[in-house]
Amino acid sequence: MSHEVVALTNVRLCRSGTLTDNEPLIFSPPTGLILPPSTDLSTATIIDLQGAIVAPGFLELQTNGLRGFHFTHFSNAATYAEKIDQVASYLPQTGVTGFWVTIPTVHSDEFRKILPSLHPRPIAGGASLLGAHAEGPYLHPSKKGAHNSSLFHQPFTPPTNIYGEAASSNATLKLVTLAPELEGTHHLISSLTSNNIRVSLGHSTATYDQGLAALHAGATCLTHTLNAMPPLHHRDPGLAGLVTAPSDPYFSIIADGNHLHPSIATLLFRANPAKCILITDSIELAGLPDGTYPGHAQIPSAQTKTGTRVTVEGTETLVGGCASLAQCVRNLREWSGCGIADAVRCVTENVAGFMGEGSRGELVAGRRADFVVLEEGGGGLGVRETWVGGRKVWEG
Repeated sequence: MSHEVVALTNVRLCRSGTLTDNEPLIFSPPTGLILPPSTDLSTATIIDLQGAIVAPGFLELQTNGLRGFHFTHFSNAATYAEKIDQVASYLPQTGVTGFWVTIPTVHSDEFRKILPSLHPRPIAGGASLLGAHAEGPYLHPSKKGAHNSSLFHQPFTPPTNIYGEAASSNATLKLVTLAPELEGTHHLISSLTSNNIRVSLGHSTATYDQGLAALHAGATCLTHTLNAMPPLHHRDPGLAGLVTAPSDPYFSIIADGNHLHPSIATLLFRANPAKCILITDSIELAGLPDGTYPGHAQIPSAQTKTGTRVTVEGTETLVGGCASLAQCVRNLREWSGCGIADAVRCVTENVAGFMGEGSRGELVAGRRADFVVLEEGGGGLGVRETWVGGRKVWEG
């Protein structure tokens, strides 16, 4: 599309947890930016969406892989970039317009090889790569989940020894998940946050007080709340109790129906809707047929996929998710009874707020024209179109 100005009319816009229908969405395909409502439309291309819902493009904070490619699988930079591009081309059909690649615990040599290939970049016809999320290796062995605990490190190991140059700035490494009860964690948090790398708490046995101390040290989020951490107890709330702490952290949940019971996902969401973030925690089996698949560098055991559920073969240990982010949004709406805009905020504005993404996540002038057109039907809320930088990249 070469038109200078495009206006989507007859739309309902998702903004700050509410649906508004009193103005069009105006954007410029040449610049890829949203324009002010006062923009002259005398020569604009007008697209009547007949009452459809338009939301900011979904932002995926935690994905380990998709469509047969796990993000720890690295042979060389060129091949890795091709695989990332393939994932980016697939994601728009799930409403995702930007994603952070999660690298779970691998050997430090692997971190240093992989991270340079995850520098943020636009990807033609697909979702934008926004950087890397390192989930480990500063995690607690008793809450390792599917991680290889033999590769864990204590916080006394400098992050540059683990992540290389990526730890000295936030050019590529944007987020680190760590266990706050490990000795020396506060210094580690300070080291990371001083380089504008965000810190989230997870894979941990930490008490409420240990988590609160980590928040005071600079951590600002909880990773897949209640998974790989102690349960919420009425006298010993643990990390999950921080959802309503005065420090007001963000917190992510996996709303796939496997990692959390619907009532618990609803409880967490309702506790603080403005800080709730939906993630898929997807692995490479997402988008593949059900069956048992071989392990790999990060998960040496075979994995069994049944629908959206993946476990280490022969156990009930959850490996990751296979639900799409759009499915997680649908689930949250169904379970909690919240409005569309409330659920959408958990994959757009809340994510952008946590990650400091000032160019995405909201349908306001000056932000990127990354958005999805949604429609309600018998099967719930569906993705009809996905636009990145003011250009349509997918249509169902």
